[in-house]
Amino acid sequence: MRIATFNVNNVAKRLGNLLEWLADAAPDVVCLQELKVADGDFPAAALAGAGYRGVWRGQRSWNGVAILSRGGAPVPTRDELPGDPGDGQARYVEAAVEGVLVGCLYAPNGNPQPGPKFDYKLAWHARFEAHAAELVAAGVPVVLAGDYNIAPEPRDVYPTRSYDGNALVQPESRAAFARLLAQGWADALRAVQPEGAAYTFWDYRRKRWERNGGMRLDHLMLSRELAGRLKGAGVDREVRGRENASDHAPVWIEIGPAGRRR
Repeated sequence: MRIATFNVNNVAKRLGNLLEWLADAAPDVVCLQELKVADGDFPAAALAGAGYRGVWRGQRSWNGVAILSRGGAPVPTRDELPGDPGDGQARYVEAAVEGVLVGCLYAPNGNPQPGPKFDYKLAWHARFEAHAAELVAAGVPVVLAGDYNIAPEPRDVYPTRSYDGNALVQPESRAAFARLLAQGWADALRAVQPEGAAYTFWDYRRKRWERNGGMRLDHLMLSRELAGRLKGAGVDREVRGRENASDHAPVWIEIGPAGRRR
């Protein structure tokens, strides 16, 4: 099973890019972020024509997350992150797909920091960590895939001082990511590519794509039950170089079949 995450940065504007990538890569499960459309404007018919059924939570102009499957239809289990009933931002959706529980997230950016947006980022991540701990305790195969808006280590940012004040690299942000690892989650891309840079995002500004000024913000975190089935991982970097591209590239993992129970 190939599971991917892709921040499309406006699914209506970049539907052609998305469909082209789906046809080329043929992932079995896809987590999308930054839909930037209301629920009723999600292109379900076009995606169904490409062989994908989905669950989603949209939000006009901002945010929005979706899970697509080209096998059995995703069975929704949650359409919001628990812990704050007053949080109306569409940043989390969860579904069971082909024996795997898939959580799709679009974490807050947090800029500018310090300030209320950074406070919200950290509070949201604390809720996410609490939910992740519950999923660990459940002992089922889980992938938490999406745009975490955290570059976990200095090597996950191209050599520059221009991001020093950015919320994505602050010690508090990196500590939140490290706490997920301490729960037992596996950072799938790093498990397969433990050395060197592996960027997933290149800002439109300052010609960062042209000079490979990237960051690694998009992650697939695997529970212990799923990590043992990891066969491969990578970044479809060339997608970022296409016309009308998102500023993110898709990230994917290959999962082997579940072992037989005795």
